[in-house]
Amino acid sequence: MKLYQQVAIIASSICLSVNVLSATAPKAASKYTIKANQAVLESLPFSDKTDFENAQRGFITKPEVVTMKDAKGNPVWDLEEYKKYISLDKAAPDTVNPSLWRNAQLNMIHGLFKVTDTIYQVRGFDLSNITFIKGKTGWIVFDPLISPEPAKAALDLINKELGERPVVAVIYSHSHLDHYGGTHGIISAADVKNGKVQVLAPEHFTEHAVSENVIAGNAMGRRAIFMYGAMLPRNAKGGVNGGLGQTTSTGEAGLIPPSKEIKKTGEEVTIDGVKMVFQMTPGTEAPAEMNTWFPEWKALWMAENTTNTMHNILTLRGAVVRDAQKWSSFLNETIETWGVDAVVKFQSHHWPLWGNQEIVDYFKKQRDIYKFTHDESVRLMNLGYNGEEISEMIKLPEELENNWATRGYYGTLRHNSRAVYQRYMGWYNGNPSDLNNLPQEVVAKKYIEFMGGNKEVIAKAQKSFDKGEYRWVAEVMKHAVFAEPKNSQAKELLADALEQLGYQSESGPWRSVYLQGAYELRNGIPSSGGLVTATPDTIRAMSPDMLFDYLAVRLNSEKAAGKNFKINVDFTDLDSHYTLTIENAVLNHSQTQSKEADVTLELNMKAMNSIQLGESTFEQLIKDGKVKLKGDKKVFDDFLAMLDTFNFWFNIVTP
Repeated sequence: MKLYQQVAIIASSICLSVNVLSATAPKAASKYTIKANQAVLESLPFSDKTDFENAQRGFITKPEVVTMKDAKGNPVWDLEEYKKYISLDKAAPDTVNPSLWRNAQLNMIHGLFKVTDTIYQVRGFDLSNITFIKGKTGWIVFDPLISPEPAKAALDLINKELGERPVVAVIYSHSHLDHYGGTHGIISAADVKNGKVQVLAPEHFTEHAVSENVIAGNAMGRRAIFMYGAMLPRNAKGGVNGGLGQTTSTGEAGLIPPSKEIKKTGEEVTIDGVKMVFQMTPGTEAPAEMNTWFPEWKALWMAENTTNTMHNILTLRGAVVRDAQKWSSFLNETIETWGVDAVVKFQSHHWPLWGNQEIVDYFKKQRDIYKFTHDESVRLMNLGYNGEEISEMIKLPEELENNWATRGYYGTLRHNSRAVYQRYMGWYNGNPSDLNNLPQEVVAKKYIEFMGGNKEVIAKAQKSFDKGEYRWVAEVMKHAVFAEPKNSQAKELLADALEQLGYQSESGPWRSVYLQGAYELRNGIPSSGGLVTATPDTIRAMSPDMLFDYLAVRLNSEKAAGKNFKINVDFTDLDSHYTLTIENAVLNHSQTQSKEADVTLELNMKAMNSIQLGESTFEQLIKDGKVKLKGDKKVFDDFLAMLDTFNFWFNIVTP
């Protein structure tokens, strides 16, 4: 048996490899959706075209066609799909929130741009931007996208237009995949190893890049299908925008570990004649993140700590709740440190901003969107309201509500306020009825029985749908579907409600969540595609502790019940020695090695990685002498048999 089959998905972030869905046709916008979207058009300052001016400022060139393919000829990024229906001269269709449409139009402005002297960006080649700093001899590259193919295309574009230069350094601003995954497209690991290229990152970058989603990777990956909309058809009734960019590229992401970590605010580094000063911001948008100041040009790189949207305090795919208060405090530090001097700010998503007064005002509003969300949520919490109630009550002050850069294209005030509540209070809302409440499948059957059966419920829900009460219909019909999952009428009505909610959503992820839910209700769960996150570089970057922690959560407690044994594992190249202990239906690991193990494995990490990657098997490596096994082999075989393999396509909108 291949350990690759046992070790399952390792998700350091999001890298989607999917086929776009096409099945039952979506429906038109209802009159209530048209009215709701028209209200948005009338309530926000759409006459303000400053963002469009900034997004086009410094434009140099763009390719006629923006489609990048992998070695097999499969597209990994295809902006052409969006060009068919999104352009600057087209008004928002009835099926798209006008504010989200505006954001999509801005994100479609792509190509090579000059930010300021010696600083350039290629935008629209992936979810994120790739930034090039012109040194004395070569390029310093910030955040080389998700996939190698778009990163290479961006490098080729700037070299063709501005003259060929080698990449002398790569800087990762933080530990999310869309900021390091494409590194192999512009440099090689050998160049880093021999000192030809430097790679800088914030302290603890590699640990977080590999481990952030290891434990819950399968569940997070499945929910990411809903959040990012990469499987939705590319049209006005499907995927429109991800908030931060159109969506994600689908190439094989890599990870070249940094050759130097930045550890403190104020640390200065000069590379190829370019002086950089760093601000450490751990625990904001990412657990390892940093901003960068370029004193020569008074230019400030903000990583993903400020973008032209409200960001997530808790991402809808699932993650550890971020600290909105800390995030705000670091932005205040940015203002106090460089606010008086900055003449241009730019970041890893969206477009730059020029002018000191404009930048300071922008930073204050970015700071205060997180501070307000935190403080107001906690105030209401201390008045006795729970997370659901707070999300319904909380309202932004006018200065933040009517500011384009704090609109909820990615995060939203509603789910961010719940995240603040969750951070302080957890899942329990304080009501005793919710302390040990029934699971939704059981509840659904009881609700439907009490309400007179599904026929009666569907009839009443249809009347509510006809009144445009889509949130209520979604609430009621989820019970109808969970009570009778084969009831096509119930699933179709729920899908109809979710679809209209998607059409009304200003947030790209909210739209994707609703429309993916509607698709699965109508057509069933996809059987292919999904998240490709166990890339070779990610696996090779795993420490033994990360591997053993993940094996522990995969241990099937029923199969392990009553078992008691020890497995020693010796890594010859690391000179590290572990004992895995199965006891009380739990797997523990320790580097205080037992002298009474039932079986001992001796191997190096290269052999372990070969097994994880499916390149070989334990049996083959034992036969080849690359794994030495002493003791009772059956104990080890039994251990492997206790490990669950997770099904990626588990149910979400149906039981």
